[in-house]
Amino acid sequence: MARLPRLTLPDYPHHIIQRGNNRQAIFACAADYKFMLELLDENAHKHGVALHAYVLMDNHFHLLLTPATVEALPQMMQAVGRRYVRYFNDQQGRSGTLWEGRYKATLMQSERYLLACMVYMDLNPVRAGLVATAADYTWSSHAHYVGLRMDKLLSPHPLYWSLGNTPFAREAAYAQLVQGGVGGQLQTELTEAALHGWALGDETFISELQKRTSRRVQKTAAGRPLSRPLDLAN
Repeated sequence: MARLPRLTLPDYPHHIIQRGNNRQAIFACAADYKFMLELLDENAHKHGVALHAYVLMDNHFHLLLTPATVEALPQMMQAVGRRYVRYFNDQQGRSGTLWEGRYKATLMQSERYLLACMVYMDLNPVRAGLVATAADYTWSSHAHYVGLRMDKLLSPHPLYWSLGNTPFAREAAYAQLVQGGVGGQLQTELTEAALHGWALGDETFISELQKRTSRRVQKTAAGRPLSRPLDLAN
């Protein structure tokens, strides 16, 4: 079966996952994480992508972003991917591929899924057993949104701004969301969409979205059933 092209449309938030080949480490030291963040900052601005959130794990990373054009996201990810592989291979004295195929992209309805996706990403290191709380993890955008540091590469989504009228109110409200976590059903929806590249949204959203693209945006009845869940914490 021919694989579907990635669903990428401007002005919608996209949840991106890129994994290391065979789950191998893609970051070996603090300098590697820092270089990836520099690449994301540079190329998000260069290609017209608003980066809302990120988490860099040892063998994969998640991004939440909104591209301004159809070409912005793939151009950004191609530039980041190529430069990082050259850098990492030089640093490690290795050659060959680093990524496990193409990055995965899931387009979502902002009001229904965006904040939940941010929380889901923030809690990835906690689910993986790396830290006790999201605030303990260095390589994510969580600290920015709860007022522990300033990340210049981030462009907060309007839904984050709507959490409160002052920085303190927004930070407190977001911290409460993270403390509440993501429910099992919602986590399953985010996981399955990440695995298959289907859009996330209610019936009206999906119907309107389908009018903008010839690519199927959700699984049909004839599609293959999900064989196993995707473990995004490993």
